[in-house]
Amino acid sequence: MKIVIAPDSFKESVSAPEAAAAIARGVKAAHPGAHAVCVPMADGGEGTVEAVLAAASGQARTRTVNDALGHKVDAEWGLLDDGTAVIEMAAAAGLELIAPARRDPMRASSHGVGELMLAALDAGARRIILGLGGSATNDAGAGMLTALGARLLDAQGRSLPPGGAALAALDRVDAHGLDARLAQTEIIVASDVDNPLCGPQGASHVFGPQKGAAPEQVAALDAALARCADVCARELGVDHRHHPGAGAAGGLGFAARAFLNASFRPGVDVVAELGGLADAVQGAALVFTGEGRMDAQTLRGKTPAGVARIAQAAGVPVVALAGSLGEGYEALHACGINAAFSIAPGPITLQQACADAARLLHDRARDVMLLWLAAQKRML
Repeated sequence: MKIVIAPDSFKESVSAPEAAAAIARGVKAAHPGAHAVCVPMADGGEGTVEAVLAAASGQARTRTVNDALGHKVDAEWGLLDDGTAVIEMAAAAGLELIAPARRDPMRASSHGVGELMLAALDAGARRIILGLGGSATNDAGAGMLTALGARLLDAQGRSLPPGGAALAALDRVDAHGLDARLAQTEIIVASDVDNPLCGPQGASHVFGPQKGAAPEQVAALDAALARCADVCARELGVDHRHHPGAGAAGGLGFAARAFLNASFRPGVDVVAELGGLADAVQGAALVFTGEGRMDAQTLRGKTPAGVARIAQAAGVPVVALAGSLGEGYEALHACGINAAFSIAPGPITLQQACADAARLLHDRARDVMLLWLAAQKRML
């Protein structure tokens, strides 16, 4: 009996490979003869590089870059055997890299993301998968563009300082200095959100508060991004602010599309393709997936929804395991998740849940598998 195990990471607890291994142990505890196939997943955010390298042939590399506030950090990226580079922007400009008291979306910069892209170009990559998610920034990708050679100037021809707030003074973007190798490089943005750049559903209003922006700062950042979009539309002759995903990673999606000619794909689809998930589910009896929290938002491109879509196409039932089940999670049943369970055994603190996540995943997978086997036996 083949059981496919394709979870995302459980944030601040276990990585996707660790979660998959724990679930596999639970499956084996219930049915020692089961053939457990692990395909660790991600949707473009934290853990994307690790999940891809666990499922595809390649090597991890490290480059020292600037984090969102300009401090040095060792950021990991992946180079696959076919020459594709896999970068997650969170490794360079991620929110988790910045202590809550130090978070400052007004001046946070995506410069380190551009530095990682340069590392990939230096390694010979001519295809870059750029995972967006978990960002500390709200600068419309200005820092990334600067690292890649562009200049963002005010009305006096002076370079803007880092951060999204500075974009309020943007007058011109000089893209002539962009690294020439980018013109021969395919850029694929892997993201789990489809938000536009500006407005009520844009980067500042939806994600700014998560990054520490106060209400007045949200308004200022949204106006600054709108200024950036106006200037870019004037210079490029095309307005990219409304493109789905332009608001991803504090607007980095906007810069990737406007200046790097990036294509956009759901992050979970990119990782599933690289990991061979569609082939793996063929002939499977059951698929396990999961992530730290599942709710109505999971339908908007998150890993469990993507895994369920692929499994449903193959006619394979899906069970999802989550740290917690939030409001509206029942909507996932319509997209191919047959059942969902919280791994918490009862009242438990977040700290306990994170510390014991591997054991809890093992126990819940074992119990689900025992129930599944009992049902199968009864049907015979």
